[in-house]
Amino acid sequence: MGILERQILMRMFDAAVAAAQPAVCLPPHLPPAPIGRTIVVGAGKGSAEMARVLEQHWCGDLEGLVVTRYGFSVACDRIRVVEAAHPVPDAASEAAAWEILRLVEGLTPDDLVIVLLCGGGSALLSAPAGALTLDDKIAVNQALLASGAPISVMNTIRKHLSAIKGGRLAAAAYPAQIVTLAISDIPGDDPALIASGPSVPDPTTAEDALRLIADFSVSDKVRDHLTHPIAETPKAADACFQNCKTRLIATPHQSLEAAAEIAKQAGYVVEYLGDDVEGEAVDVARIHADLARKAKPGTVLLSGGELTVTLRGSGRGGPNSEYMLALAHHLNAAPNIYAPNIYAMACDTDGIDGSEHNAGAYIDPTTLDRAAQRHLQADEYLKNNDAFSYFDALGDLVITGATQTNVNDFRAILIVKNIGKGKYKNP
Repeated sequence: MGILERQILMRMFDAAVAAAQPAVCLPPHLPPAPIGRTIVVGAGKGSAEMARVLEQHWCGDLEGLVVTRYGFSVACDRIRVVEAAHPVPDAASEAAAWEILRLVEGLTPDDLVIVLLCGGGSALLSAPAGALTLDDKIAVNQALLASGAPISVMNTIRKHLSAIKGGRLAAAAYPAQIVTLAISDIPGDDPALIASGPSVPDPTTAEDALRLIADFSVSDKVRDHLTHPIAETPKAADACFQNCKTRLIATPHQSLEAAAEIAKQAGYVVEYLGDDVEGEAVDVARIHADLARKAKPGTVLLSGGELTVTLRGSGRGGPNSEYMLALAHHLNAAPNIYAPNIYAMACDTDGIDGSEHNAGAYIDPTTLDRAAQRHLQADEYLKNNDAFSYFDALGDLVITGATQTNVNDFRAILIVKNIGKGKYKNP
């Protein structure tokens, strides 16, 4: 049961990912070659593939380095690719950041720096500012990740603890020309938040970061750093941004549009819930479950953005898997409420849901029945933040491997016209 619906959902996800592939979106945005040198630097889960595509389409000399997540590397001829940890930085993240800063030293106005950015760049570029150490940065990252804080909060804090983020890469490369090519994984597509904006002006302040970090358990050393002038980031009026251009080459909206075309071809009416949805995964799932029950048969509810999980348990699973488990649970909110015609899929477009190896998960009208047969209680797995184990036992994890791009979450809920035999039952 549900083979066709699962195929439709998978084709929608594949279309969303394909629309954001560097081979599709990067070549039209390449700048002309400069009189001087061309240096390519970058960070993110798709940065290696972006570098490879750039090499294939670039006429002239170039050199550089990009850093990507372990397992996301691809072979390049002239641009060096290194791997580092994500979502918590490691020594390789720090070494790559310092090397990138060295690469852009001593350039002239005749030189060009091409900055390739994609989701994941914040953790992958980890050069501690001032007297801070990598261990300090790791502790802050872990606290932020466990808290369920939105990406805007996380990256505002990260920028003011970094020697490369928040426009500091642009300051280091001045007076060279800088062209930033970014694949957006940020709700709202703010370039200052993509990989924490290493090559764009920072509209936030160290005071903002200090105010935000008050809600988290961090060391006095980190708080003290934010009170010093060294914590402040370059601003739009600074000279280092006079020769800077930023181009968003792929966005969540474009990917959702590509997915919508697949749904329309399958005969569905698409209702957009937004490409910038944020919030706790279980809370958003509750809202979407209510919308799905009220939607007309033959509708697809399509959304993107970035959900978060506040860790309370010791289980495994990222925000997309937790959203799917909560959605299945809320669709069966009471004994007289069933969802016999609802199928859904939620995945991270980079192929990695949180820190696990799955992109996300899938549910259909048999999910809770099949789980009950294996003595799996959805509410207990939610309490333990263990959606991965739940869907792994059912064979309903979506596993794609590294997709070489990242336009954040993809969520689609199908409300089919023809109701099958299966239905949700209270386990």
